[in-house]
Amino acid sequence: MTPYRTVYEGGSDEIVEKKSRFIAQVFPVETEEQVTQIIEKTKKKYWDARHNCYAFVLGSSGEISRCSDDGEPSGTAGRPILEVLTGQELRNVLVIVTRYFGGTLLGTGGLVRAYSQATQAGLAASRIIEKQTGVKVMVDTDYNGIGKLQYVAATLQIPVLDTIYTDKVQMVLLVPSGLLDKVTKEITEATSGQAVIRPEESEVYFAEIDKETIIF
Repeated sequence: MTPYRTVYEGGSDEIVEKKSRFIAQVFPVETEEQVTQIIEKTKKKYWDARHNCYAFVLGSSGEISRCSDDGEPSGTAGRPILEVLTGQELRNVLVIVTRYFGGTLLGTGGLVRAYSQATQAGLAASRIIEKQTGVKVMVDTDYNGIGKLQYVAATLQIPVLDTIYTDKVQMVLLVPSGLLDKVTKEITEATSGQAVIRPEESEVYFAEIDKETIIF
């Protein structure tokens, strides 16, 4: 699994250039089927617009990307939208820019600037996050070890997902993938080898949103 930047909450904004309106909408997407549905819905909503241009990037490494000028001169709309997305290293995102023609031709350079600026405005109105990779780790200890575990987690800024108190204490940590060995070593040393550390086999994506750890 690869960490990546993506849109958590899509937004929208618009710019006006020589009386032409450029309305940018941003959507988080996971599949090409989702992309197709959103584009069709948008074209129905803005049925009276001259153009509904778009670009999208799918996959944690940007394996799939497409763009459309939707009737604008070749390379003046879809490509500039896509270049903004790739320039910001965004993944699993779709941007549609709807244009209502204002009666004045903008020229190739003007169109490129307008679609780029509209895309940037739409992204600025969206919520962008960094999806990190991590592993859930269950740590069993006695009550004497709980303070030591809390100290290690706080020092290394490891999110604590849960703490279960029975005849012993089990703490569930979410450890960033690159820190697993270090965290294991620190806990082992802090508890003099008394803690039982059990990482899950599969990785998960997570992000810090409003000071809360969200797992995807």
